[in-house]
Amino acid sequence: MKKNVMFPPKTGGESRAEAQAMIDERAGTSAPAKAPAKAPARTATKAPAKTAAKGKAPAKDNKAVKAGGAVKKAAAPKVVPGTSGGPRILRLGLPKGSLEQYTLSLFARSGWRVNIGSRNYFPGIDDPEIECTLSRSQEMSRYVEQGVLDCGLAGKDWRLENQSDVEVVADLVYSKATPACARWVLAVAGDGPYRLPSDLAGKKVATELPGVTQRWFEERGIDVDVEFSWGATEAKVVSGLADAVVEVTETGSTIRAHGLKIIDEILVTHTEFIANAEALKNPFKKAKIDQLALLLQGALKAEGLVGLKMNVREDDAGRIVGLLPSLNAPTVAHLYNQKWLSVETVVSARVVRELIPLLRENGAEGIIEYPLNKVI
Repeated sequence: MKKNVMFPPKTGGESRAEAQAMIDERAGTSAPAKAPAKAPARTATKAPAKTAAKGKAPAKDNKAVKAGGAVKKAAAPKVVPGTSGGPRILRLGLPKGSLEQYTLSLFARSGWRVNIGSRNYFPGIDDPEIECTLSRSQEMSRYVEQGVLDCGLAGKDWRLENQSDVEVVADLVYSKATPACARWVLAVAGDGPYRLPSDLAGKKVATELPGVTQRWFEERGIDVDVEFSWGATEAKVVSGLADAVVEVTETGSTIRAHGLKIIDEILVTHTEFIANAEALKNPFKKAKIDQLALLLQGALKAEGLVGLKMNVREDDAGRIVGLLPSLNAPTVAHLYNQKWLSVETVVSARVVRELIPLLRENGAEGIIEYPLNKVI
């Protein structure tokens, strides 16, 4: 079948050398810029600068070593980019862009505080064993595959688009603004003639995800012209630049606002914690990656949950416990020298406003609600 697809120009992440340059600046290994040439003397009457004495080389900062009559420069100490010269450093990639703010909040709830300065691609983190680099989610899987980064957080969609060979350590189900999945959908004009994907045979489809889109249509035997879009993709159907679009959405509201209708779903995506296969063979890095995965998943699981604690008379305990939705059976303990019980549980924050008045009506007292950072 004829493959007719236009991909964007290759930019970052096309080779290890190019990707490594992003990290080298921090480690101080990038080549310094050449100093501008000095301005010529204002008059021609000044004497020329003295030249070095015959047979003597001008002094230089680097020490020289004579060996067999030849002069060799002493080798500079080797600096490994991204490791600060030591092996016990994990190079972590954090997504820049739409996933950035939610990711920083998730790390804070997991126990790591990340500080991002203005125009700074190397955030600080309160863990001496981690070095952070900001990267666009579209390129993250490339850097992790190449080993420039040991691990990182990025969308499943871009891992599939890049066809990157990386290890998925954990699924972290959140997207731009919510702890939920996002969808790449196929959309057409609401009043147009297209009802099914097969109706688009021979037509133009604009998207920021051309690789996944092309493969999706090929699997269904539909020949379309897939064109890469640099953005504002929804407007291209309205303006006549494309017959259909494949665009990412969480709620579908932006799609509908542009007068489009969804006729199929291309991909369900969410954030993934991915790692380089070689990094996982390093015992220190694997342990650190496992620690991050455990606590990030725990913080994500605690999203939308709260703890409830209350005092209950023994006679009312059965009725109160029966009202409580819980991850497991609630914890019940006797109060010292009293015919009262302390009952504690974890419930969804969405049911608390109805649950607390009901508990109060059935005899619960001293009800306390408290937030949760992690549920492991």
